Amino acid sequence: MDTLMNWYQAVADCEQRGEPYVLVTVLGVTGSVPREPASKMVVTGDHSFDTIGGGHLEYRVCQQARERLARRDYTPELAHFPLGASLGQCCGGRVSVLLEAHPGCQQQLVLFGAGHVAKAVVQILAGLPWRVTWVDSRAAQFPKEAPTNVHPHLTDDPVGDAPDLCDGRHVLILTHNHALDFELCRTLLTRGTCNSIGLIGSGTKARRFRQRLAHRGFDADAIGTIRCPVGLPQVPGKRPMEVAVSICAELLAMTHQVPATPPRRGVAWKDLRQLIEHPSEGDATP
Repeated sequence: MDTLMNWYQAVADCEQRGEPYVLVTVLGVTGSVPREPASKMVVTGDHSFDTIGGGHLEYRVCQQARERLARRDYTPELAHFPLGASLGQCCGGRVSVLLEAHPGCQQQLVLFGAGHVAKAVVQILAGLPWRVTWVDSRAAQFPKEAPTNVHPHLTDDPVGDAPDLCDGRHVLILTHNHALDFELCRTLLTRGTCNSIGLIGSGTKARRFRQRLAHRGFDADAIGTIRCPVGLPQVPGKRPMEVAVSICAELLAMTHQVPATPPRRGVAWKDLRQLIEHPSEGDATP
């Protein structure tokens, strides 16, 4: 167990931050076992919270849970574990465990720059189901405490970090440096794997960037994927919060055009019966 947070606190924390997790529940036991039925724990990609008994049983359950998260497999799984010599536990009983994986928030944003507009954007997104990676080279620009769904990424090479950070994510480029803005645009267009790119700036900046990118060999279709000036033109104002509202409104309007993740529900009885009749074996070794 990595922290002192209990399972229901961990569920609330993961839901607030939009982090994928697996809720593990002991459904049934036979013989001598370390924990009683209804014991629960939560497993994320990096941490676990609470316990279903510890030992190799818990290690194997965490391993299976993380494998499901890595595959983005959010179907329920019922696994049986014999607590014999093969698990290094001498209890001698059996434990049936239900693993319920939850996808967390699928909307992810990488935000470059920690100036006034970026701070206002973070303030808005703190109340929305987004996971934000906030990138800057200036430690002093980050607040002492970031919102729970925002992960500050301090780096002296934002351009070098950009391809991996932005893979499959939406991107906002709101830095204080036009040269850095251009290099980020060039790098992300070259990689071509982010979901969208929004760039702060005037119409003049947009025209200059389009010309420079064309001279670098990018075609009009690729250049046209960069939204600059970023934000909805219907939302007026030049104050940082007004600009941030415009940017976030555009981002929300754009992402809501994509079909949403199907609503989650509990395990239906027919599904639970299927799991009971055809469970996976957590430890196949006799």
